[in-house]
Amino acid sequence: MASEGLEAGQAALAAGDWPRAVAAFESVLDDDPTLPEALAGLGSALWWTNRVAEAAGLWERAYAGFRRRPDPVEAVLLAVNLSLTYGANFGNPAAASGWARRCERLAAELDAPPLRGWVLVTKSQVADDPAMAQSLIREAQQIALECGDRDLELCALAALGAALIDEGHVGEGAPLLDEAMAGSLGGEFESLDTMVFTSCVVVQACYRCADFARVVQWVHALRGFIDRYGNPYVNAVCRAHYGAVLVATGDWARAEAELGVAIDLAEGALPSVQAEASSYLADLRLARGSPEEALRLLAGFEDQAVVGPVLAEAHLAMGDAERAAATADRLLARAGDRHLLAARAREVLGVAHLALGEAEPAAAHADRLVDIGTERGCDLILARGERLLGRALTASGDPRGARAHLDAAITGFGGLEMPLEVARTRTLLAHALAASDEPAALDAARLALDTFEGLGATRDADAAAAWLRDRGVAGGRRGRPGAEVLTRREREVLALIGEGLSNPEIADRLYLSRRTVEHHVASILSKLGLRNRTEAAAHALREAGSVRG
Repeated sequence: MASEGLEAGQAALAAGDWPRAVAAFESVLDDDPTLPEALAGLGSALWWTNRVAEAAGLWERAYAGFRRRPDPVEAVLLAVNLSLTYGANFGNPAAASGWARRCERLAAELDAPPLRGWVLVTKSQVADDPAMAQSLIREAQQIALECGDRDLELCALAALGAALIDEGHVGEGAPLLDEAMAGSLGGEFESLDTMVFTSCVVVQACYRCADFARVVQWVHALRGFIDRYGNPYVNAVCRAHYGAVLVATGDWARAEAELGVAIDLAEGALPSVQAEASSYLADLRLARGSPEEALRLLAGFEDQAVVGPVLAEAHLAMGDAERAAATADRLLARAGDRHLLAARAREVLGVAHLALGEAEPAAAHADRLVDIGTERGCDLILARGERLLGRALTASGDPRGARAHLDAAITGFGGLEMPLEVARTRTLLAHALAASDEPAALDAARLALDTFEGLGATRDADAAAAWLRDRGVAGGRRGRPGAEVLTRREREVLALIGEGLSNPEIADRLYLSRRTVEHHVASILSKLGLRNRTEAAAHALREAGSVRG
């Protein structure tokens, strides 16, 4: 009977048993393909397994079914889901706004304050005016308290915290994010969607204000939830931001996996979402020392603002300072100084000026970054400014003056748990101290090399080792990493590369999509510091030979 199948499906959803939920709802739909409860339930189960596009299609069919019945309450709730999904996963503001307006019109016909609260939260997510967004959320928060709706209260808390952070009120907004997460992890919710909403809002808001430490702390706290239910970062945007935080904080193995999923999730999204996911993976490739691979990932997205800083830095790494400067300059003309990506672009622009022998404009960009970072209370922007100022002073012949600024940058990046940036700044410090304090310079270079080696930042490690060798210090590399740095699936792909299989052949052998195989191959080359498939095949054969030997 349909009722028994629906009960089984709902019980499986509540338990986080997604395969069992899929099977239960599909069995109901075999008998009645239009039953809206089964369509909505199957959509939720597929959504948790990263099949978001399929989920949205099922929710739209369920919405139509509830409207025909009619069941306006369920229709409103599905419209809320669809608005949030079109915004967060597909990057489609028109569709997100359309669904938000639809659920508002339907809810207006009902005497149901909690529904009104959810409509307000949904509208806040598509509002262009930050002040209006805050007003909507505060009204929703008041409704939640009056109705005792804990899910609505927690989501409103998270949304309000994020809105305050976006207006620069980090000290006021961050505690609200913490409270929303604490309540969610404490099991106050009735729906698992509440954990998803609060988690995604937290990771996105903290990424935008560069509070990486807070994200990392909550990710650790979420491990028990993830073990039971799966990753709550289901939408492409929050999954990409989560991966970007992992890149910045040095957890590159997990970042590689998460960003691969984010790109797959973004496949059906608008270019802005695809570009964001691709830019973070390109940033990881760049950090690992593969600017060519970074540029390949960004191909086709060059006009998207989010890729600007990574694109400029990749050009700089390839030795094209003029192109890097032009790319960063274009982004600043579009974005101004409002966003973190603009701050990174300004630093890259300053470094490009230095590469072109133009120390004065580089120092001006550094001063601007320090002013912005101080004004906004943003440690990341401030650290970028201090580092650029140190570089400019070194280039101008004042390495002693550079030391204080580079030390301040190291402290700033260290507080944000950004090991690659700390190590890169230590390299600059070593260069600045070389003439006046050689022991301190060598210590800084050794520390930087150790960090580069541990992360797998091959180009940075090669440069640091060469600098040490030029000074008569044993700074040799440890050699290429072995297969232990690869995931199980990557080791399988590497072995098949060693057998001479092409990407389509590997996809057929492992029952993967060709795009997924491409991600795995690029990850293998990046992690192992290899340039092409030929080197990968040789590496695989050496690994196989050592195992047999």
